[in-house]
Amino acid sequence: MESLSNDRLLEELQSAEDQITDRIADNMETFGVSSTVGRLLGIIYMNREAMTLDSLAEETGMSKTRMSQVMRQMLALNIAEKEFVKGSRKEHYNVESDYAQTFISLFTTNWKDVVSRNMTLERRLRERVDQMSHSVTDATPTEIVERIETLSNELDAWQAYYNWIDRLVDFFESGKIFDHVPIHGNQKEDNHHEK
Repeated sequence: MESLSNDRLLEELQSAEDQITDRIADNMETFGVSSTVGRLLGIIYMNREAMTLDSLAEETGMSKTRMSQVMRQMLALNIAEKEFVKGSRKEHYNVESDYAQTFISLFTTNWKDVVSRNMTLERRLRERVDQMSHSVTDATPTEIVERIETLSNELDAWQAYYNWIDRLVDFFESGKIFDHVPIHGNQKEDNHHEK
């Protein structure tokens, strides 16, 4: 096999790092997060040290204002944090270097929001259903009574589902997930296929 020059090695390294960054950006869409967030996550991750908004703007070709907006989004998703860099007045940002922890942060942040919104809606609807139930009289048609009961049952199922998701989020955040689904280097454990 032919030996590569140092320049060619650097080109190959940059190409491979760019592919990882691009894949991270693509994967962010799975979480409902923009590819720009994923791109910054990948760039900072592959840089292996905290970066300023200026350096991110230069790296991406986007404005510093846009970098600031995206970084605020990343901070809200708990996938980036400000990092103090001695001797610098500029804000530096770094990202979690553990892929599993990044997944957990994205998963739990998104689902906490979903649970909160849906449980708020469930409480409001429950009040309305209770009010409707109290308005039922002997003259209320059976069809209406049945629909109120069906809606009440639906809200029970809704509440149980979002309580389950809330417990699942806690399960991930506590790290207990790793007791059941451990991470083992490059080896994929596939016990459910072993019979």
